[in-house]
Amino acid sequence: MSSERDGSTTTTEEILEGIDLSGRRIVITGAATGLGLESARALTAHGARVVMLARSTERVNEGLAKLRALVPNADVETGVVDLADLGSIRRFADKFLSSHDAIDVLMNNAGVMACPFGHTADGFETQFGTNHLGHFALTALLMPAVLRGNAPRVITLSSAGHSRADVDLDDPNFETTPYSAWVSYGRSKTANALFARELATRYSGKGVLSFSVHPGGIITELGRHLNDELMADMARFAKERAERAGVTASPGFKLKSIEAGTATQVWAVVAPELANHNGAYLADCGVGVLNGDPGRNGFLPYLLDDTKAAGLWELSERLTGVRFTA
Repeated sequence: MSSERDGSTTTTEEILEGIDLSGRRIVITGAATGLGLESARALTAHGARVVMLARSTERVNEGLAKLRALVPNADVETGVVDLADLGSIRRFADKFLSSHDAIDVLMNNAGVMACPFGHTADGFETQFGTNHLGHFALTALLMPAVLRGNAPRVITLSSAGHSRADVDLDDPNFETTPYSAWVSYGRSKTANALFARELATRYSGKGVLSFSVHPGGIITELGRHLNDELMADMARFAKERAERAGVTASPGFKLKSIEAGTATQVWAVVAPELANHNGAYLADCGVGVLNGDPGRNGFLPYLLDDTKAAGLWELSERLTGVRFTA
């Protein structure tokens, strides 16, 4: 990305200007709406072969219709995977691998946010189970195809929400800890970043690049569970977080457009300079800033805890029963 651009307002089209992605197969979860749909639109518009995934046939077909209206000649196929159901993840992976040999980019984009306490089909707390364990299992099962990809990359959506909480390896499902919707979300987003870092550690020798991404504040379906109480809590925490980071003016809720919010994950797909930053946390089309304001492009030190990242990996294998290929 040009240093003259403001990474917080850069759009997907600016990132992809002059880039031809013909021949690259990109799998995107949560592609029916929001950031996933805009990623699919931008990438297919520049020639990529995109596999759009959503949690139901109805949703993925709705997303496909929207994409076709925007990019009539898009090279696209669809698949159904419910990240809150390990059985659904296994069924999709088995079907996909039976007819596809390689994945060049896997974009772990889908997620849930600040939802009421609940459990996935396999008994995991909803946010940790969906946002982290679902993507962990999907990535593991698709890894044989990723390893056959051309300069493969795995991009996993995190969030400024990671600053609400570190992961809890002793009580990941809130069995003994009182449930908090924001703490749960924070744990899951920290898990996403630690997973991306550990994936880079384990697979950099095989040519895989892995990154986590904070897209910024965008109005999408992700916020469907938000009420006045949760919004007030988020505003209070954002103000305190900015003050701790030394930001004198409250950042408030500076929202991005969908095109700007999606730009960082699309930049992660194409930026050649990221080869020198494997495992990094990305925000505003740049590498994140340690101890900066997470509401902008900063991140907390526990995202660099390699011991915890390795522990989370081992816990995730144990909980899901899914192991990565060597």
